[in-house]
Amino acid sequence: MHIAVFSQYHTNPDCPATSRHYALLEHIARTHRVTLITTSTWERQRLTHEFPWLPAGVEMRAAAVPYENRMGVARRIVSFGQYAAYAVREGLRIERPDVIWGISTPLTAAWAAAQVAWLRRVPWVFEVQDLWPSFPIAMGAVPSKLAQRGLYALEKSLYQSARHVLPLSPDMTRYVEQVGIAPEKITTVLNGTDLNLAARATEEAVRALRAQHGLTGRRVLLYAGTFGRANDIPTLLEAAERLFAQDASMCWLFMGHGYHEPLVREAAERCPGIRLVAPQPRHAVFAWFKLAEVSVASFLALPVLDANSPAKFYDSLAVGTPVIVTNDGWTRELAEKEQVGWYVPASEPVQMTQQLQMLLNNPQQLRAAGQRGLQVAIQHFDRQRIATTVQAVLEKASCL
Repeated sequence: MHIAVFSQYHTNPDCPATSRHYALLEHIARTHRVTLITTSTWERQRLTHEFPWLPAGVEMRAAAVPYENRMGVARRIVSFGQYAAYAVREGLRIERPDVIWGISTPLTAAWAAAQVAWLRRVPWVFEVQDLWPSFPIAMGAVPSKLAQRGLYALEKSLYQSARHVLPLSPDMTRYVEQVGIAPEKITTVLNGTDLNLAARATEEAVRALRAQHGLTGRRVLLYAGTFGRANDIPTLLEAAERLFAQDASMCWLFMGHGYHEPLVREAAERCPGIRLVAPQPRHAVFAWFKLAEVSVASFLALPVLDANSPAKFYDSLAVGTPVIVTNDGWTRELAEKEQVGWYVPASEPVQMTQQLQMLLNNPQQLRAAGQRGLQVAIQHFDRQRIATTVQAVLEKASCL
């Protein structure tokens, strides 16, 4: 079977970003022909060269379309449009696929997949990584009511035209059902994590990190991910300063880059309890999670963000480090039900400080939550199992 994959961003484990689709493509390409239509955005950002850029058996066509988190709305729109135009053109040039796998975000990538599927008379499967256009609208990027209505209409039409829909969280699945899509047309496939890479986070690797970065004897907290507008970084920085004022052994690591990086850098220069850590390759980030006593997956208090499926949540649990979440959605439900983490409302630095103080004073509680989190990750978050599910959906879609 020939599968065409439309994804604006391709990464591998050498990149400072989740490599979800690398793992899925690696699995699927063992038994099927895969053509990936993407961009070269992340290839220039590889930090190491331990892994091939493409999994074995994957063919790639990549456009030179720039994109980064710091871009403004207008520049992002240009980037999205450039990729969509390229994807449609290349999708019409490749050998006719049996099924198309369109991956959003952005929504324009899924639109391109749908156009090629219609023109070539082949089925397509829609993977929903984030809820678009709800997310950019909630962030104020689409102020025009007319444009909002047009985008929502486009979103619904894409759900309807897809042979199957793959949301990345239970809350996304509920949203798609509320749009009017039949439950039998939807399969939830969690973002998940790479357990084979998590296994690299040995006690020896953690000790080496502590020694190398002067963290021996320090109590480490971790935020790892994009410093984006939606990530509520100012709240975390205020909480970090409050904690350090009460406990000088505390060190909060902020690992990543993005819009709020200057703010993090200023705070790190001002407060010894805050450190800015350069982005790490995917295969190395797990040791940093294991180094921490607790990690934080934070977002603004927007209903659309409650549905998201953040890689940092899965990655932390995969090495036995419990998580504080600020989403009042499915991650909160899972963390509290399985007792693998805690919920603190977004934009509440005092509550965040108090919760972390309580946890740091109860190391046994932290260890027990971490051990439960590891078991949950093994049972439910393994990307190899998720890849099997995705492959089955693609195979079935091509045959209907």
